[in-house]
Amino acid sequence: MNDAQCCPACGASNRCSLADPRTATHACWCYSVTIDPQIIEALPAEQRNKACLCPACAQVLEQLEAAKSAADR
Repeated sequence: MNDAQCCPACGASNRCSLADPRTATHACWCYSVTIDPQIIEALPAEQRNKACLCPACAQVLEQLEAAKSAADR
């Protein structure tokens, strides 16, 4: 996995579709959520804007689950 596919906060897969050549034409999951700017600001400056956070570190798991539930209805 390349660095663009890893969360800069925890190192796990960030599930970014744009960082994966196989899915680069699809919008990233982060386009459908609101990430608190303070979470991004908490990263060291050299890690910002290099790769997506994973949903857990971005603290958006509830938003993603709600969107999935709404889509399933």
